[in-house]
Amino acid sequence: MFLRNYIEKVRAEAKMSDSLQSNNGYPLVSIVTPSFNQGKYIEATINSVLGQDYPNIEYLVFDGGSTDNTVEILRKYERKLTWVSEKDRGQSDAVNKGFKAARGEILGWLNSDDTYEPGAIRAAVEFFIKHPGVKMVYGKGAHIYENGEFMEWYPTEPFELQRLSETCFICQPAVFLKASIFDEIDMLDVGLHYCMDYDLWIRIAKKFKVEYLPLHLANTRLYQDTKTLSKRVEAHAEIIETVKRHFSIVPRNWIYAYGHYVLDRLLTRDTKAKYIAHVGLLALMVFYYNYRVNRVLPGSADLKEWVGRFFKHVRSKGL
Repeated sequence: MFLRNYIEKVRAEAKMSDSLQSNNGYPLVSIVTPSFNQGKYIEATINSVLGQDYPNIEYLVFDGGSTDNTVEILRKYERKLTWVSEKDRGQSDAVNKGFKAARGEILGWLNSDDTYEPGAIRAAVEFFIKHPGVKMVYGKGAHIYENGEFMEWYPTEPFELQRLSETCFICQPAVFLKASIFDEIDMLDVGLHYCMDYDLWIRIAKKFKVEYLPLHLANTRLYQDTKTLSKRVEAHAEIIETVKRHFSIVPRNWIYAYGHYVLDRLLTRDTKAKYIAHVGLLALMVFYYNYRVNRVLPGSADLKEWVGRFFKHVRSKGL
């Protein structure tokens, strides 16, 4: 109901003024934040958007019916953003609602525990203006601790589609999109729960021009409750299915990572024998899943690589 009413309001306003798309030459940028019970972090997220030096921002928060203090915080800022709190079908559904309601020419997606760096939105807009053929740009991102302190750089790389099949080098909050891409492709796949962003980047890159802006644009918070850390087995299983669907062949590093996290969940490695058994089982599991997913048996080069990995792991533990 909110989404329909909001879109109708936007259309009515658009008939009266063209200023929705441009403010003294600055294209409107719509930032969407999906949220659910993230009251501990969302105020920092909000302030990182409202503190941007770019003059034409629409900020939309779609909350999934939080029961913590999230709504109280949203009310505090409701004169500076548009928000709704209602039950949804998860993160992807919330982002899609935001993208559908957005009026901007350029879109950003910032989760409720992540933050923008100062000047991020202006830098992205200026890049789009200088490169009108680009439909998606992504910048450098950093992992930050729960308290917001710097942890490490996200492993971003210049764009190359085949390389994207091997690793997701695109930091999600550091991405900005042209809204027009959704005239030609679908939004987030609500059937995906872990790699919906990775799937979207691949689908965009197959059809549109994507570029890398080597500036620090955003930060993604890592802590034990995040899906990235708490659901690694499930996330990597979904990644393997996604990569298989898009590229037909799944690179071995994804299979290796999946096998590693499966065994981590099943085994402990508090003794030398257990650790060696873990690594040996990992090699067998990788061979098995490589055949199951890609329908190929390991060749001599594969065997050499995995034997090398085995001894490297053993040596790294001083065993």
